[in-house]
Amino acid sequence: MTHLAVERNVAASTQNQAFNAILFMFRHVLDKDIEDIGDAVRAKKKRRLPVVLTKSEINRLFDKMEGTNLLMAKTIYGCGLRLRECMNLRIKDIDFSRMAVTVRGKGDKDRETVLPGSIKDTLRNHIESVRKIYDKDRENGLAGVQLSGALERKLPNAGKEWAWFWVFPSHKISVDPRTNILRRHHIYAGNLQRQIKKAGIRAGIPKRITVHALRHSFATHLLEKGHDIRTIQDLLGHADLRTTMI
Repeated sequence: MTHLAVERNVAASTQNQAFNAILFMFRHVLDKDIEDIGDAVRAKKKRRLPVVLTKSEINRLFDKMEGTNLLMAKTIYGCGLRLRECMNLRIKDIDFSRMAVTVRGKGDKDRETVLPGSIKDTLRNHIESVRKIYDKDRENGLAGVQLSGALERKLPNAGKEWAWFWVFPSHKISVDPRTNILRRHHIYAGNLQRQIKKAGIRAGIPKRITVHALRHSFATHLLEKGHDIRTIQDLLGHADLRTTMI
């Protein structure tokens, strides 16, 4: 632990991961108490302000993107989503009549956020094209999409229903490594991350642009418009207001 902090100069989160791994090994593998680990030198937690794009930079970024990647980026920015939350969106989560999106957030906590009017028609057209993928899967007798463990047991056939289908499905089917079931998953996260990074470079934006920067920008632009911080906290799904304030 000390070596990681002093010699390797790792981030606090990296050292914490090692700390938890050692703790797990002693408690659950070796079945013995661990002593004197508190004497180790701890890595200092660095404070970094989140990257935020201006509205002009957001538009320049989006101008360099296209297709599904562009729609996902606009959805993340317009709804204030995490990347994982965007990928996990189901058809039933989009409510066009109420202009609302239900989000399955961190810690298995649901929340509701806004659906921006600027992407309403594009998203509706996208979902119509996704329906063709869904219909093809049903014709081919493919297994339903993955549900959370409890739902999979409680509603074994729900994965084959249109309501539970992915909003952003992968164009390829693959084997689930945990169950060995051949099924369709959502789009791979790394693809959008690469496309946003490339778009930022092409747009000439001198900032470290990540998918999460879109979420930061959503919150900051709402604050600049005069919306109160508690409302923004709810839309982002933060448990602690201090996280929102940063």
